[in-house]
Amino acid sequence: MDGAAQTLGGRGGLRSSQRTTAALRHLALRGAAVVYLGLLVALPVVAVVTKGFGDGFVTFREAMATPAAWAAIRLTLWTSTVAAALNAVMGTLLAWVLVRYRFPGRRLLSTVVDLPLAIPTLVTGVMILALYGPNSLFGRFLDDLGVRVLFTPIAIVIALCTVTLPLVVRNVQPVLQELDKAEEEAAATLGAGPRTTFRRVVFPAIRSAVVAGTLLTFSRCLGEIGSVILVAGNIPKKTLTAPVFIFQLTSQFKPAEAAAVATLLFAISFVLVLATTRLIARNEASA
Repeated sequence: MDGAAQTLGGRGGLRSSQRTTAALRHLALRGAAVVYLGLLVALPVVAVVTKGFGDGFVTFREAMATPAAWAAIRLTLWTSTVAAALNAVMGTLLAWVLVRYRFPGRRLLSTVVDLPLAIPTLVTGVMILALYGPNSLFGRFLDDLGVRVLFTPIAIVIALCTVTLPLVVRNVQPVLQELDKAEEEAAATLGAGPRTTFRRVVFPAIRSAVVAGTLLTFSRCLGEIGSVILVAGNIPKKTLTAPVFIFQLTSQFKPAEAAAVATLLFAISFVLVLATTRLIARNEASA
């Protein structure tokens, strides 16, 4: 009996030791993840906010009193809105084509969709310059039509659409892949046409993914500088965006003013990302 008790006690102690080891391992992993996230995201955010608003709103008011400051904010907001709306439509269309159609070059098209995430945004700006520049064939064609692209808001929207295109496509694509085609077939059997089927059956299922991708696109557009700085011309009150304005403030040795404006953009992006996260979580819970 004593031997059996000792054996059971030894097994119980072993299990307790294993549970303790597992708990410590999980705690260490969580701690490493939190520390890594804090060093890369949380601390820089705190530093920017402290730098920009250390003396209240005085620094922010001084930064926004700079000529063309509010114009840069407005330009960034409306060009980001246009780019997000365009990518919401075209990104959903691309996701539909990639999921529902089989054709030669489909995998290549899927790879091309991801290219904006892989290449530096400065390279994207150089490509737009090469395509729409005055010495290019396409650029001369547009000039003959009286359409100017470079150094106008049109170039900014093109750059933003190019950089952020994958965000909508990759949000909508997996939802389309999981969608049951039986519901569409049932709608067709009941006499619904393709447009009605998409509006009443498909779109309600992918709506949350489309909205999430659009919000992420808008948030990403708010901070884009690499491609925009090359194609916009950075003309105050015309083509100067908020990220480029922040860059100019740092170049003028005004880090506090730059941090204050950066905090404004961060606050907008944070709200959008938070809304996107909640939307995705609600969609997953309802699924």
